[in-house]
Amino acid sequence: MRCAIVIAGPTASGKSTLGLQLAERLSGTIINADSMQVYRDLDILTARPGVAELRRVPHRLFGVRDAAFPASVGWWHVEATREIRQVWLEERVPILIGGTGLYLKSLFEGLSAIPAIPESVRRSVRARMAEEGPRALHAELVRRDPYWAERTPPGDRQRITRALEVLEASGRRLSEFFAERTPGALERTCAEGRVLRLVLAPPRAKLYQRIERRFTQMIEHGALNEVRRLLERGLDPELPAMKAIGVPPLIAHLKGEIDLEAACALAKRDTRRYAKRQMTWARHQFADWDWPEWPSEEADTDVLDQLADGIVARFERMVRPFADG
Repeated sequence: MRCAIVIAGPTASGKSTLGLQLAERLSGTIINADSMQVYRDLDILTARPGVAELRRVPHRLFGVRDAAFPASVGWWHVEATREIRQVWLEERVPILIGGTGLYLKSLFEGLSAIPAIPESVRRSVRARMAEEGPRALHAELVRRDPYWAERTPPGDRQRITRALEVLEASGRRLSEFFAERTPGALERTCAEGRVLRLVLAPPRAKLYQRIERRFTQMIEHGALNEVRRLLERGLDPELPAMKAIGVPPLIAHLKGEIDLEAACALAKRDTRRYAKRQMTWARHQFADWDWPEWPSEEADTDVLDQLADGIVARFERMVRPFADG
């Protein structure tokens, strides 16, 4: 029976813990939908599942990509589609978990067939971005792909770079590719009522407490050494992994620009701001998903246990008609 569970939500909201409980109770396999957890260089700072968690249930797409090679939503969708199909063949439930909204959205709305970008083109465009700056390249984008430029802020380095890379590699506009959509991996399954889509959203005060506590634990568990190893590789500072939450302030500390206390304060602030942006995005893009109520007065463990109980019951009700049929 082909069904699935998808769990979105801000960073540090408890998605992984909840997903682990569901996977154990529903014979599930967890598939990563977080754009930073795909990088093997970022284990601690991205809160990837540890050895104990990996032993409890199968996990997929965690730490599978080198930080030198950016992971795109197109790459992830291809890999996630392959993993979902494999999990179904194993007669297990795919449980996709992550806070990267575009990854999750692609499951239900599909993607355009954008070709792979040669490394030579990637280096050339990124070198121009570093030398000329985003506004100059945005002006070029206005001339070459006005539709995409109109929808891209002049300071958005990543979107501008991506659009010019596609133009240089294929000779076609990025907007043209988006007009040629391929189905999402769970599009049909969702239309058939076989996907439970959830947004985990703790109260803001509780979420911020979790963020503060988690980053302190990351430092205690070796996050600084993890960033030191990343820095020693001499990678392009514009790579996504080099701009992951927590990495820039810790690099600043390692370079002697700020002390560790200041770096941690900046990382925690950046994480809170990121979580706020994730919530804003989810409220607009995932408004029709299920948002389980979070009893704010209880301990996190008790809350997640209660949520898991309710979600398991709802999942069983969802699949019962298909099992009976």
